[in-house]
Amino acid sequence: MARAESRFVCQSCGAAHAKWGGKCDECGAWNSLAEEAARQAAPKGLGAGKGRAITFVGLQGDAQATARRSSGIAEFDRACGGGLVPGSALLIGGDPGIGKSTLVLQAMAALGLGKGGQKLDCAYISGEESLDQVRLRARRLGVAEAPVRLAAATSVRDIIASLDRADAPAVVAIDSIQTMYVDSLDSAPGTVSQVRASAQELIRLAKARGFTVLLVGHVTKEGVIAGPRVLEHMVDTVLYFEGERGHQFRILRAVKNRFGPTDEIGVFEMTDAGLAEVPNPSALFLGDRQQHVAGSSVFAGIEGTRPMLVEIQALVAPSALGTPRRAVVGWDGNRLAMVLAVLEARCGVAIGANDIYLNVAGGLRISEPAADLAVAAALVSALAQEAVPADTVVFGEIGLSGEIRPVSQTEARLKEAEKLGFAAAITPARRGRAKERASAGLKPREIAHLKHLVGMFENLQPAARRAGSSGRP
Repeated sequence: MARAESRFVCQSCGAAHAKWGGKCDECGAWNSLAEEAARQAAPKGLGAGKGRAITFVGLQGDAQATARRSSGIAEFDRACGGGLVPGSALLIGGDPGIGKSTLVLQAMAALGLGKGGQKLDCAYISGEESLDQVRLRARRLGVAEAPVRLAAATSVRDIIASLDRADAPAVVAIDSIQTMYVDSLDSAPGTVSQVRASAQELIRLAKARGFTVLLVGHVTKEGVIAGPRVLEHMVDTVLYFEGERGHQFRILRAVKNRFGPTDEIGVFEMTDAGLAEVPNPSALFLGDRQQHVAGSSVFAGIEGTRPMLVEIQALVAPSALGTPRRAVVGWDGNRLAMVLAVLEARCGVAIGANDIYLNVAGGLRISEPAADLAVAAALVSALAQEAVPADTVVFGEIGLSGEIRPVSQTEARLKEAEKLGFAAAITPARRGRAKERASAGLKPREIAHLKHLVGMFENLQPAARRAGSSGRP
């Protein structure tokens, strides 16, 4: 009897190797190669002349735009780009226990009850929990009466046979894709081959039958969705569920969306009755802010299409170590190092010998460069032990020469700050028409260089400021 051939497939990138090795040659991941059975032969019918000729058509046609399916949960619909598109596939990933299953079950119940205006036939297929466990969660969330079809299955063949019908459900949730398996493959569930094959079959059927499929995905310790990156390329929308377990806030962030804007977010609050949407995140993130405290500044940012105000906290303490410590939560550590270097070299602020702690309050992660000026304000405020005015918001990008660069959507940031009662703003200098569109109810103080921000703090000790600084304009 011929010996079955096998290959070793990287669980991170999907590359195949002839023999096992400690490191993948393609992506460089360690201990990621797993043995899988190779196919006995190549798929039949792929030779020249054996296929069926396809028909080409023009770009113009009579196809009409398909109406989105609204769930009635405004924050979920916002992250999806306005609702669910029929025939699309969504991948929802997040840390264990962050609330992925809770969010999906609430969305399915809302779709089944018609909170978005239309009652839809929904099916929830669980591969991790039993039917009784899902019912217990539904009872706790108060959605046990929702008309949602429930099943516990892991075989993709059985799921396809149940859904490949003319009366297929309008929305199908798979929790999770890592538990699904295709019986024609010899590898274990959760491996690259199984995850890729299972997702491919489910997505193919969803597009053929016109129903929306929601795939719940696990994440690795690095915070990315487990499995090959090709899984994210196969789906239409990728949503990451973010948040710290110590905080009650949860952020649903769209990192890919073929039918809507990317980097859009939906904000939720974890309660005893499940996830509650937050229509005004700025007021919630600033609700516990203590005013007149040194080392705190309010940043007016943009998340997707939504302006949002968050508090940035900084602590500067003398270091007893040869290498001062840098701890950053919610921001890029490399960007913090750049801001500190500009303060030292361009503004003469001796801050690098101290321990620096930076935190974005509320568990939100900020990635846009417009937060540079707010971070610098919090750092200088902590060093000078002088509070930033409580009614002032700060935003702007810092260049390596110390100049303050303009950022996009300035008016939206100022309007959001004015709506929440802020009276002043520290912003980059605007030119031309942008300067004429300044908000009438909020007084922006425009600065062109970082040294102008440092000069606002009168209590900055001479010991913390160098006598001379190079590179000043």
